[in-house]
Amino acid sequence: MKEFFVNVTRYPRYLIAFSLGVLNSVAEPLAQRRSNPVTAVALIGALISGFITLGLVLRAMVTSTAPLS
Repeated sequence: MKEFFVNVTRYPRYLIAFSLGVLNSVAEPLAQRRSNPVTAVALIGALISGFITLGLVLRAMVTSTAPLS
């Protein structure tokens, strides 16, 4: 049973390491291009748009509506 729990504890660490790696590979090229004002405005707009989309999707998942009949 000890081996089972040791194996299960590896998955969250793998998820964190994988997520950080993806975030790093996306953020690094964008950080190099932020000196251009047009790119900086586009990145800020994309970030705000992403947060709005995430908020709307989460709100739609949480709130329930009565079925139309």
